[in-house]
Amino acid sequence: MASSTSTSTTTPSSRIHRAWLMAAVAGAAIVTAGAFTTVPGLLVTPLHQEYGWERGRIALAASVNMLLFGLTAPFAAALMDRIGTRRVVMGALLLVASGALLAGVMTRPWQLVAYWGVLIGLGSGCLAMTFAAGVTARWFDRRRSLVTGALSSSSHLGQLLFLPLLARSVDHHGWRPPVVTLALVALAVAALVFLLLRDHPAEAGVKPYGATEFVPKPPPAAGAAARTLKVLLRAARTGPFWLLAGVFALCGASTNGIMWSNWAPAAHDHGMRSTAAASLLSLIGIFSALGALPAGWLTDRFDPRRVLTVCFAVRALTLLALPLVFASTVTVPMLLFTAVYGLVDVATVPPVIELARRVYGEDGPIVFGWINAAHQLGAGASAFLGATARDAFGSYDVVWAALAAGCLVAALLAPAVRMRGHTCRPDASGRGYPSQS
Repeated sequence: MASSTSTSTTTPSSRIHRAWLMAAVAGAAIVTAGAFTTVPGLLVTPLHQEYGWERGRIALAASVNMLLFGLTAPFAAALMDRIGTRRVVMGALLLVASGALLAGVMTRPWQLVAYWGVLIGLGSGCLAMTFAAGVTARWFDRRRSLVTGALSSSSHLGQLLFLPLLARSVDHHGWRPPVVTLALVALAVAALVFLLLRDHPAEAGVKPYGATEFVPKPPPAAGAAARTLKVLLRAARTGPFWLLAGVFALCGASTNGIMWSNWAPAAHDHGMRSTAAASLLSLIGIFSALGALPAGWLTDRFDPRRVLTVCFAVRALTLLALPLVFASTVTVPMLLFTAVYGLVDVATVPPVIELARRVYGEDGPIVFGWINAAHQLGAGASAFLGATARDAFGSYDVVWAALAAGCLVAALLAPAVRMRGHTCRPDASGRGYPSQS
């Protein structure tokens, strides 16, 4: 009897916790969604050559996609609380697959906007970092920020894994085969989600990873859209929300907003060949994926505000140094820039998610969704204003200096986010959160 009891108590602890499987499935979905973000840039020239469409009309689809990606995330987080994560993720992947398949038979520019901009924008927006925040909040009591960092890097991993393959396929087989291939990948991952993903640890009969007590599954939250807006109105009455939104808008402006749209022309200004510029951008993506993991590890162990401050301070220094090291060829200083800048690129995500959780409790993933929308707005503004400044000043030097100044402002704002010793809930009126003083 003693032997049997001993076996039953030790065997479960020797198994891999179910939470890690959930993180892996979530990562697969995020990787797939991230792959679709690389495609619009590859389609511009083929579509222009095949149909004669203006490049601006083709780029409109990417703009609509980016806008919906940011605005969908908070509503998707609330919908997951309403009908379950698995249903939302499956629906999102089916939307993405449908948009890609329909794009393969389109004949008009408005169809590209509808299929790639709207359908894929809505679907990929459901698989943004709010999805990662929700999964880690439900399934992990320990290692939460580490897992968040890993999932944050998954989107960049999708870009890095698929971009070279997609580019080669477009060159050799045209643009339709890679688009259809991505659609099939999305359908395969949707099947994986259906088979393996669960909404809550209670459904699998386990505790969250690292928890000491069993956590029952909460009842469905009524009114997903209304709740999303109510959370926004409540959070907007608090100082931490505006600080985090401002910090993350500066984050978007100084990362994908400027780099994905203006890096190539900036490199061209210095006489660098497009292949070399693309290689350096890929290196930034690689180091971004690597940097998210230690950022999550540090967030688990230190004040997330300090982690955020360090990330922005380092980013400011790299942007200040960029005009001094930019060259016509790939040099050691340029490689050093890509490494250091890349390491702090996505590293801001885990501490911001953790701060949203600590300040707003169960509403944290939804609040982060709105904060992430600010990130996308900052990115869009930076993409446009960066190019405009280049036309006005004849150089990107003023852009790098302005973004470095913005990062220094973000580094100073991060410590001002006030946290309580416990997570917050709405006050008795249901209209606001307790004072963060």
